[in-house]
Amino acid sequence: MIPPRFEYHAPKSIGEAIKLLTDLGDSAKLLAGGHSLLPMMKLRFAAPEHLIDINRIPELRGVREENGQVIIGAMTVENEVINSPIIQAKLPLLSDAAKLIADPQVRNRGTIGGDIAHGDPGNDHPALAMAIDATFVLEGPGGRRTVAASDFFFGTYMTALAENEVLCEIHAPAFPDGTGYAYEKLKRKTGDWATAGCAVVMRKNGDSISHIRITLTNVAPTALRAHEAEAALLGKSLDAANIAAAAGAAAAICDPAEDLRGDVEYKTAMASEMVKRALKAAAARCA
Repeated sequence: MIPPRFEYHAPKSIGEAIKLLTDLGDSAKLLAGGHSLLPMMKLRFAAPEHLIDINRIPELRGVREENGQVIIGAMTVENEVINSPIIQAKLPLLSDAAKLIADPQVRNRGTIGGDIAHGDPGNDHPALAMAIDATFVLEGPGGRRTVAASDFFFGTYMTALAENEVLCEIHAPAFPDGTGYAYEKLKRKTGDWATAGCAVVMRKNGDSISHIRITLTNVAPTALRAHEAEAALLGKSLDAANIAAAAGAAAAICDPAEDLRGDVEYKTAMASEMVKRALKAAAARCA
């Protein structure tokens, strides 16, 4: 189908984009990579009267490190995330996980900020952002504010981003030496969303786990952080019994929607399996 008519805007600064959002109100939508919005427009599920293309705003792109924080511009595309020397060295989970997103064509256009701001539980970066303790820098008419990734997602397509705000940057602390990490994602075919996914970040002190994050993709109306699963492992060794306890605790918070990828029981079981795989893979990377 052909989308309905709309006015096209191409601001060259964040301030100009915010002014357009404020003046045009809920009749306007931001256009980043377009992989979510444009298909919805073609199907007439979305019909904005104005599209604000933020691809021409240079300060929204790029990766840098400042004071132990990795700072990623929201319009940085997935292939830049994969190939950035800074991300590869300091947040390698993101580089590895981005290789599992869609396909090369999509990764050349799709942006990390668009993936996050859309609020789709099937997207990968929400769970990844929570796993790395990221914060998001949002800018609106009143200036900038920061929101922790764990506080940003409210439900399917529902986030803390106001209608007249722009997601500008993603900040996350660089991994300390000895950090283990993994993202395990079950999908039916290349380019598909996850049937279930799990991100893990961990560190050890001897045989016991001193830091652990376990987050889940596409098994609830929003990405999940599995607090009880983390508690089942913190301060303990990663033996079979503790892995099983963590996987069970993660499965207990799953609330997936039944669709062509599987029913509720299957998706929940696969989430548990992804947790087990991710824990073992992350542990293998701990120095």
